[in-house]
Amino acid sequence: MITAISGPLAGYRAQHLKLTIEGSVATLTLDRPERKNPLTFESYSEMAAILRAAVHDDAVRAFVVTGSGGNFCSGGDVHEIIGPLLERDTKGLMQFTAMTGELVKAMRACPQPIVAAVDGVAAGAGAIIAMASDIRLGTSRAKVAFLFNRVGLAGCDMGACAILPRIVGQGRASELLYLGRSLGGEEALAWGFFNSLHASEDVQPAAAALAKEIAEGPSFAHAMTKRMLQMEWAMSVDQAIEAEAVAQALCMTTQDFRRAYDAFVAKQRPVFKGD
Repeated sequence: MITAISGPLAGYRAQHLKLTIEGSVATLTLDRPERKNPLTFESYSEMAAILRAAVHDDAVRAFVVTGSGGNFCSGGDVHEIIGPLLERDTKGLMQFTAMTGELVKAMRACPQPIVAAVDGVAAGAGAIIAMASDIRLGTSRAKVAFLFNRVGLAGCDMGACAILPRIVGQGRASELLYLGRSLGGEEALAWGFFNSLHASEDVQPAAAALAKEIAEGPSFAHAMTKRMLQMEWAMSVDQAIEAEAVAQALCMTTQDFRRAYDAFVAKQRPVFKGD
């Protein structure tokens, strides 16, 4: 699937997934529905490259990540990834695991908030992509499975042991990573993995609407919020308070901060421009 990217990223052509941009929201769609949208070496790299490029794209203010055909992502393609990995030496395997981790790094480093729309299967690396998103919307038929142990691997894949406990708690994360069982939609909502549940036909529009609402906000400030949510994992409370004081002072230098004040005085809704 080849889709031209409009806006500041004009000239970039996605070949291994779909990228569409509507207004200030970009949607990444894993698009191999006949096999539940598995990842390949190429789609791993391309998705990371798009998110890295987005760091320099002021026109895109939020992302939606989703899958086509009623499923999110079934993880690494068994035939195109798992099989070839058995032929690699240690150096080659390290190159692969570093490359997969690069995708999560790119998701966390891009300033735009990422909203995942999860329907059907989200397994293995698919579950990781959902986990690494900032907000997750799901359906009752969603099945999220960190099933690495089912293929003889550890649960510590692509940042799972660092990020998942912060979403659902240490005990629940341990259960999912040791057992590799599926987390259903209702349970995922109760555990805090999903922010909300929607009908299958509504989850992607709901994610797009949420991303649009986020994109209409102060994008510099949103990027700062995302950055601090990441950085403060490794800080004491005192360090976090100091870091947030600097971050907030920087946000107060933006024109969006002035626009919000002027709109409040005029009893109007502010229109943020990201500067």
